[in-house]
Amino acid sequence: NPLASEILNAASQSGDKAWRLPLWDEYQSQLDSPFADMQNIGGKEAGTITAACFLSRFTKKYTWAHMDIAGTAWNGGANKGSTGRPVPLLTQFLINRCSQTDSSE
Repeated sequence: NPLASEILNAASQSGDKAWRLPLWDEYQSQLDSPFADMQNIGGKEAGTITAACFLSRFTKKYTWAHMDIAGTAWNGGANKGSTGRPVPLLTQFLINRCSQTDSSE
């Protein structure tokens, strides 16, 4: 997947950690609901993956990525506040994309 490769490359360049999570079909059943077409409630197991499964149902025509930043976006305790994650990764991703456009013109 070229998009995943671009994101992982930007992560490496920026020092912002990232890895590609699986999007296995067997996780789709965790979205089943007795009351609605589907539910967006990840259980204790694989909440990040089930969130991506939820998004996958609406993005079939598009190349997309799900960045789950909940665990790294905030500091607690005495250093309470935003970490700025994944701003370095996203900035590097956009710089790389712009460089590709410039070199192809």
